Amino acid sequence: MPKITVITPCYFNELNIPDYANRMIENEKIFPTDVTFEYLLIDDGSKDGTWNEMVKFQILYPEKVKIIKLVRNFGSTNAVFSSLPYSTGDCNVVISADLQDPPELILKMYENWQKGFKLVLANRTNREEPFLQKFVSNTTHKLVQKFGLKNLPNGGFDMNLFDVEIKDILIKMDEKNTFFPFLLMWLGYEFVSIPYVRRKRELGTSTYTLSKKIKAFVDSFVAFSFFPIRLISVSGLILGILAFIYGLIVIFGKVFGFVDSTGWSSMMVVILFVSSFQMIALGIIGEYVWRGLEASRNRPSYLIEKKLGEFK
Repeated sequence: MPKITVITPCYFNELNIPDYANRMIENEKIFPTDVTFEYLLIDDGSKDGTWNEMVKFQILYPEKVKIIKLVRNFGSTNAVFSSLPYSTGDCNVVISADLQDPPELILKMYENWQKGFKLVLANRTNREEPFLQKFVSNTTHKLVQKFGLKNLPNGGFDMNLFDVEIKDILIKMDEKNTFFPFLLMWLGYEFVSIPYVRRKRELGTSTYTLSKKIKAFVDSFVAFSFFPIRLISVSGLILGILAFIYGLIVIFGKVFGFVDSTGWSSMMVVILFVSSFQMIALGIIGEYVWRGLEASRNRPSYLIEKKLGEFK
């Protein structure tokens, strides 16, 4: 009997959990009768009633619902990683608690998994979101696609299904400061995309703030691309050539008298420009060095406070 584990990181989802529970249980009816389900919900350090609502869901379905509470907010990627050792399904589906990604897609994803695909993506063709949110998300995705992961599907994805084989690989990798969907793409498995329109959030308010989006953007570039480092090298080479040309102009200008010998204004502009470039370059290099330091410390990516359910 094939078993699907549904993994859901939760952060301030008190209002979403009851609807999530009803929709998920109802969604089981469209599957063949031999398919079984397991639900793994992770409270990623919420300060509202998310855990209490998760407990209610677990009490109603103790044989199929397992819940984990993390000590604090570690981020959705680490929340997903915290659940992987406890997943017992033949395949795993990651879906958000706000249900902007429709649960009905799980059936199509499962059918593709049965055909032999170890990775199935729910590919966003559009978003029912404000323009600024769409712009930031789409820009981040396109930049990572161009300079990091060439195999990223257009539009991006959050909801995904991956085989138990991939789950075991992810556990062994123990990646830090990464972005889970992009990590799946980095593995290089053949995949199939299912297009859909991401729905507008109906309940609660998104906690995916601008600062978190910026961190995800930086993490994605540092984890999957050396483009920023190469850009520094190329920019340094170009600046060196320009400085050499400028030096020739100054030298010959003084000889032939068509350059002001003082030139303080132009010199200050050059100094400020180069200094600015050096500070930006140091900042970019620092992002790489800091993440290497974090990995070398070998600190845990998450800490579990408590669990409830039939954990083995």
